[in-house]
Amino acid sequence: MQLAKLAPEVYKAVVALEIASKKGLDPALVELVKIRASQLNHCAFCLDMHTKDAIAAGESVERIVLLGAWEESRHFYTERELAAIELTEAVTVLTDGFVPDEVYEKAAKHFEEAELAQLIAVIATINVWNRFGVTTRMVPGHYTPGQYKL
Repeated sequence: MQLAKLAPEVYKAVVALEIASKKGLDPALVELVKIRASQLNHCAFCLDMHTKDAIAAGESVERIVLLGAWEESRHFYTERELAAIELTEAVTVLTDGFVPDEVYEKAAKHFEEAELAQLIAVIATINVWNRFGVTTRMVPGHYTPGQYKL
């Protein structure tokens, strides 16, 4: 299904949300968040896209590969990145319950309030993209970094 053609207003709205959500955040952190959420949601298309974008932006393959086991690989990430990754997991997997207070509070220690709002928006937005990608069976492997100028 080509969602962008069949529901163009929805697609445009999510693109606008995507652009707005990233403002003021470190692009490398944004990619780590998108990769982790996409791992949790099993969105192969988004994993293909965001790992390629992260590598093109200078992220190490090692940190990308170990992101799926971040709890055992904490020393590869900063405390700020770990707080964002942990918040990403809590927001993405809401079926486990609410976002734990300690996870939110940890993120709040590492991000100013406006940054935290942006981070939550990034997490919510990648979850929207993941759900589109998984549901419509978007095929990974054809993306080139920067293909979508957002």
